[in-house]
Amino acid sequence: MRLSVDGFARSLSRKAVLATAAVGAVALVALGAFSWKGPAGAPVREEVVRPARVAEVQYRTHMGSLMLAGTVVPRIETTLGFRVAGKVTSREVDVGAVVQAGQLLARIDPTDYRLAVDNARAALASAEADYARAKADLDRYQALRGSAAFMTQTLDTRQSVSSTSQAKVEQAKSQLATAENNLAYTELHADAAGVITAVIAEVGQVLPQGQGMVKLARSEELEILVGVPENRLKNVREASRITFELWSDTGRRYKARLRELSPSADPMTRTYPARFTVVDAPDFIGIGMTASLTLAKPDPEKLAEVPLTAIFQKGKEPAVWVVDKQTGAVALRSVTISRWRDETALLTSGVEDGEIVATAGVHKLEPGQKVKPLLAGER
Repeated sequence: MRLSVDGFARSLSRKAVLATAAVGAVALVALGAFSWKGPAGAPVREEVVRPARVAEVQYRTHMGSLMLAGTVVPRIETTLGFRVAGKVTSREVDVGAVVQAGQLLARIDPTDYRLAVDNARAALASAEADYARAKADLDRYQALRGSAAFMTQTLDTRQSVSSTSQAKVEQAKSQLATAENNLAYTELHADAAGVITAVIAEVGQVLPQGQGMVKLARSEELEILVGVPENRLKNVREASRITFELWSDTGRRYKARLRELSPSADPMTRTYPARFTVVDAPDFIGIGMTASLTLAKPDPEKLAEVPLTAIFQKGKEPAVWVVDKQTGAVALRSVTISRWRDETALLTSGVEDGEIVATAGVHKLEPGQKVKPLLAGER
């Protein structure tokens, strides 16, 4: 019985030793999984410095711009019509036809006007015959001066008849010139080079004197017509540089200048019509093309331009993350924005000239966080 008790005791002692060794091994493995430094036994983390895209702030003079959509129109568009009445017998042009100065556009029936010319020529011939006879009688009577048959009263009568006949000749010549002009007016010619924009009358129609036949837009001087909102009138008047771009030729700009700004608004659009003369017109420009007009004026103060991606919302105010050049730490600073552009914002204050601001991932930054600044083009 004693031997059994002793064996049990030895067995229990061996189990206790094995258990203690197992616990120690587990403790050593757990301790090896951590690196402890310092008296407090707290783990030390290495701070990660992230690269950040930045831009340097530069204050400079910017051009404030206003963009308006307009249409290319002729400066002069006239309605051409016959200067005499008659029936239209032919029309030589259609809408859109490009014509040159002096080109035939239409005709009216010239029959009556040819007859008028013939009558005027006959009347002139008759007047010239009367004048020739009266002048011959006067010359013969003047040859009798000094003879008994010569009388002063008769001389005065013959001189009067001769002068009257001569005046009738001049009158007949004027009537013939008028008749010939009226005959020439039966043909309608273009008075300048341009484009036919409308046809008002057709063949067979009887037109009164002065009735419009076609509309001609002169191509010698083109303009851009735009409607200016009333809150932009000051920008238009004060613009120092005006350029335009045609939608049919994007990427190229041409010069223009303000010629006319209407003092009253259009009753339909409630905008003020403005006409801008095309200074250097390209060869392919045409009436009716759409143009994008840009009016620029220097800002009264220098502004700093930053990308829109640099703007961070701090409560209700815009802000930017300013990066310290020495430490790389970022700080959030409120800014004042003068105006917004398509891809940038113009700042009036809040940052100093020469400072750098973060331009990407601004929503992931925290105050005091350190970054590695990367300027444009760096990796």
